[in-house]
Amino acid sequence: MNVNYIDYSATGYFAKPIVDYLNQNSKLSPFIAFNPDIEGFRRAIAKRNFTGDRKILAEAIEKQYQKTLGGDIPDAVKENLALLEQSNTFTITTGHQLNIFTGPLYFIFKIVTAINLAKELKEKFPEKNFVPVYWPATEDHDFEEINHTEIQGRKIHWNENATGATGRLSTKTLSEAVKEYKSCLGISANSQQLSDLIDKAYCSNKTLAEATRYFVHSLFKAYGLIIIDADDRVFKKQFADVIKRDLLESNSFKNITESSEMLRQAGYKTQVNAREVNFFYLLDNLRERIVLEGEKYFVLNTDISFSKEEMICEIEDYPERFSPNVILRPLYQELILPNIAYIGGGAEIVYWLQLKSNFDFYEVDFPVLILRNSALIATEGFSQKLSRLGLNPEDLFRDTELIKREWVLKNSEHILNLEDEMKDFRCVFERLKLRTYKIDPTLTPSTQAVKVRLMKALSNLEKKMIKAEKRNHQDALSQLDSIKSKYFPANGLQERKENFGSFYVKYGPSFIEMLIKVFKPLDFKFTILEP
Repeated sequence: MNVNYIDYSATGYFAKPIVDYLNQNSKLSPFIAFNPDIEGFRRAIAKRNFTGDRKILAEAIEKQYQKTLGGDIPDAVKENLALLEQSNTFTITTGHQLNIFTGPLYFIFKIVTAINLAKELKEKFPEKNFVPVYWPATEDHDFEEINHTEIQGRKIHWNENATGATGRLSTKTLSEAVKEYKSCLGISANSQQLSDLIDKAYCSNKTLAEATRYFVHSLFKAYGLIIIDADDRVFKKQFADVIKRDLLESNSFKNITESSEMLRQAGYKTQVNAREVNFFYLLDNLRERIVLEGEKYFVLNTDISFSKEEMICEIEDYPERFSPNVILRPLYQELILPNIAYIGGGAEIVYWLQLKSNFDFYEVDFPVLILRNSALIATEGFSQKLSRLGLNPEDLFRDTELIKREWVLKNSEHILNLEDEMKDFRCVFERLKLRTYKIDPTLTPSTQAVKVRLMKALSNLEKKMIKAEKRNHQDALSQLDSIKSKYFPANGLQERKENFGSFYVKYGPSFIEMLIKVFKPLDFKFTILEP
């Protein structure tokens, strides 16, 4: 197994705010609580003051498991559920939407990062316990973002006219997508194992939330991963005071608007915008925004409305009907979990930077923010192909045409670069400019114009020479194109397109074991893995 690690900044695929955050740029200090390193965790652990009810938390999660798995809860999960009740236990949480069949590879990467970080922190702080948690976005309603996945170049769609929270969607109409996905897996022991798992998860569970829990649990149960569904009255009751205060006082809108402006002034783009009301109204087949107009609250696209007094009663009687948007979901998460770290992608980390002031306002501890591991999974022979081309893995992250140009310049038997000639012409024109100036100063612009035209002609000639030489090396450059299109589909990262299924078919359960082995959450390096 070959493993290469590359600095995120060297890949060119990670935005400036993320690079600055990982480099602990002081401009971001006002927007975080602790640095993403062991010393930051030491401070976070010392200051974490979880005020939630651990027993209720553990019991509620266990009931969710019982509903999906019956009494078949593995020992590793039972042990971590029991640990949640202990005051020296912290959670390491990651979250994601309910993408069918897990969606893109980074879904898996997030969870592996959480598992590995929990292990690493246990080694550093043996007197504490750390439990990895996956928080599925069961209340999210953006069906178009989760109704597809790509595997081996094929895009699998779930065709359904869906409304409401995606976690509550019935899986009855998923059968065609299941059939199409399984047809991509081929015939082998591993493909049969994955096909059986897909069937049990998506054809034997009634809702997408239950199906996702079953599927993710089956993949990660050996590592004690805890899956929590926040669409639960037990948890919403603990959040009711915040729901009430924020709906009536618009605190999040004020705090986050101010914080976002501070981030912009520090030179960073923001990811999300706070609203005056940051909640949706949630029923079966309904998740619609709540808006305030005058003294009355309205649920968009419905006839439902509340006076302020009616809204207070609704929150007290039915807290489960109030679903936080992207602005308040993190606060909800940290309020009900004894969380010490949140693991997210680049865009997630940036929007979390907008939220700290709101956490401070509600006196909820802000977690350590950890960028999830990113990786490129190469197939056998990857290193040899690059070696034959004289390339390193990190070269692949650069623009394809630039790589080709440099490769041709390096490997051609001819001198294609006209820099020396251009340098000579510049010297000639400096002498000409001096001569013409002595004759008539007004001739200087004409001399400069001739120089510009000639330099442009030389540049075009150089391009034609390189283009011609590219044709002479078409075989090698075609190999480069093939490698780039395979591992950087549509010039993007593999992890954002390809589903994990093709790798599971090839390597079986050992695929996740390999990721567990090579991912280093606190090193903050891009991983290139060639099993």
